[in-house]
Amino acid sequence: MKTDLTDTTSSKINKALVLGRRALGTPAIGMVLTLVIVTDEENQYDALKAANEASREHPSRTLVVIKRAARSARDRAKARLDAEVRLGADASTGETVVLRLYGEVIDHAQSVVLPLLLPDAPVVVWWPVNAPTDPANDPLGALAQRRVTDAYACEQPIEELAARSEAYTPGDTDLAWTRITPWRSMLAAALDQVACQVTSAAVEGEELNPSVELLAMWLADRLKVPVNRLVSPGPGLTSVRLESDCGPIVLDRPDGSLATLSIQGQPDRAVALKRRETAELIAEELRRLDPDDTYASALRYGVARLGEEKAPNPPADAGAPAAASAGAQTPAAKKAPAKKAAAK
Repeated sequence: MKTDLTDTTSSKINKALVLGRRALGTPAIGMVLTLVIVTDEENQYDALKAANEASREHPSRTLVVIKRAARSARDRAKARLDAEVRLGADASTGETVVLRLYGEVIDHAQSVVLPLLLPDAPVVVWWPVNAPTDPANDPLGALAQRRVTDAYACEQPIEELAARSEAYTPGDTDLAWTRITPWRSMLAAALDQVACQVTSAAVEGEELNPSVELLAMWLADRLKVPVNRLVSPGPGLTSVRLESDCGPIVLDRPDGSLATLSIQGQPDRAVALKRRETAELIAEELRRLDPDDTYASALRYGVARLGEEKAPNPPADAGAPAAASAGAQTPAAKKAPAKKAAAK
């Protein structure tokens, strides 16, 4: 069921939602949260498709905020709100409202969204593209308990990680971090099987891939060992190698689908480690609404290394290994802007 509203208000949109539920015979609201998607016209279809698939696990009211650029001075002066209300089969298991903002109302999107939030329910804001530098201080981000960005969609994803670290507020997260959840789980399980001390690590993947950088930051943060960042053709993250005092532990995924886990003294095992769709990533983020302290720690650790590498180093002993004196090294630290190093 679809209802188009032109030059409307939030009050009229709420009324259309109530009338639509009654027409479908479901007057009660059976949704667990409000998902606000802030995107553009080009990317709204894919984002909404992913949200609808995720709503099968998390029934929600989805508000899509599209800020339409004015074509003339006359368009900029005229504030207008158009809406498309979708219920029933057109909105999967929840409710969907597509909001198109024109003119001055673009600068007051929060006043449009606020009356449409579900009462007494958590709010999650997701920016598939063009996320603000400081999501928590964005007018829409301030309404949410969780704020989801995607560094992979940025023109300079590695520099974006440094900006995310400086502006981090509890409740922030990034889909680049969510993409490596299976890798982190598999590596943690592998280390639980052996009583060994890890001495160094190597992470291999596509150049300028934020997920690869975050995995290297996480390993360096948790294991406190040097991490070498290697570049491969991909796809995405391809290999992690942990050197330990009882032999190497290797998780290798050359094809983006099936990985091989090798542990010294044990037979190799094939494990499913396919690259996940956006709907799976969003569904995972909606499962938890508390701050992700592990993400914050890994992010800040990686950016802190930037300050150490940019600072003047005293002459190293001739016999000291280079890796030991450099500590955990990741391109995220090497390629981030020098100005951010000074701030740290």
